[in-house]
Amino acid sequence: MRAGDLLRQLEQRLLPRLTGGVARLGAGRARVLISAALVCCAVVLLTAVWAGDDRPSGDRTVGEVTRVGVAEGESIPGYVRAAAADLAALPTTPGSGDGTYALVSLSSYLTPQRVAAVLGDVPVATVFGRVPLADRQTEIVRIPAQRLPDDLVAQLADLAARKDREAADQRARAATLTGGGPQEHELRQVYASGAEVAAAEAVAYRSGCACVYAAVVRAGPVALRGVAARAGVRAVDPAPEVSRLDRTVFTPPLPEQREVVRPPADGGLSPATTPQGRDPGSPGASTPPPAVGETSEPAPGVTDPSPDPAGPASGGTPLAAPATLVDAGDGRKPGPVP
Repeated sequence: MRAGDLLRQLEQRLLPRLTGGVARLGAGRARVLISAALVCCAVVLLTAVWAGDDRPSGDRTVGEVTRVGVAEGESIPGYVRAAAADLAALPTTPGSGDGTYALVSLSSYLTPQRVAAVLGDVPVATVFGRVPLADRQTEIVRIPAQRLPDDLVAQLADLAARKDREAADQRARAATLTGGGPQEHELRQVYASGAEVAAAEAVAYRSGCACVYAAVVRAGPVALRGVAARAGVRAVDPAPEVSRLDRTVFTPPLPEQREVVRPPADGGLSPATTPQGRDPGSPGASTPPPAVGETSEPAPGVTDPSPDPAGPASGGTPLAAPATLVDAGDGRKPGPVP
């Protein structure tokens, strides 16, 4: 029963009796009776409010996300120094459970076999990769891979198949544009460029390319510091505030980025190559589809972008994603999901 319904019943039942009682009693006894009745009503009301609030509390962290890494426009050397300081300050306490999630940024793009050698027996949850084509934007992919290198090799094969389909789709779109106007010309160029990039990505992934540049691992402070000291590791950014990977956005720097995080330039579609050298964003120009492989944020992964790392890692213990999200700390603030 809701509190409002209970109050209405109290009013209907108690007030007539109180009024009749006051009329029969003297003033002094009436005041005592009224005071006692008010106290009883207050107790009943508080009990009704407490009992009637049976709404499920729900998960208050829904709609929030924790960000780990370096944002576009930020200093990469500053980020590396801050990550090293956070790692050094990470308390080494016995019984720390499954350890701490950390974002491992690599100094160069590595093959699946080299990634396995660098990370060793540290449990891995997911890796980040892209095909480093010169002067072209390629898609950043978040790949679940707990068993290195086997899981990663299999996922790269799936990626190659997806990129083949994307290339075919871009070519089909270009073929539907038969007009000779400037807008059709520009769109055909966009689709042709997209098909070219997707086809090159497919070839690279199918060959087991050196495409991986970061990974999310989970280990204790001592193990994480050991990873940071290995050759080929650029930074290990511990994230003790992270307990759910599906509510965390990781933004590791690309190996070629040295000073400030910026999306790589794409030389495939420059104003000089458009009709009359016109910038596609200028008045009268058509609006092309989104560029391939924006690199300021992770793109969707091959499969589930936030896997439940329940399977055993290579040489390590199984990873498990806890059920709740801890409030962000160390300057990382939870925010709305984009």
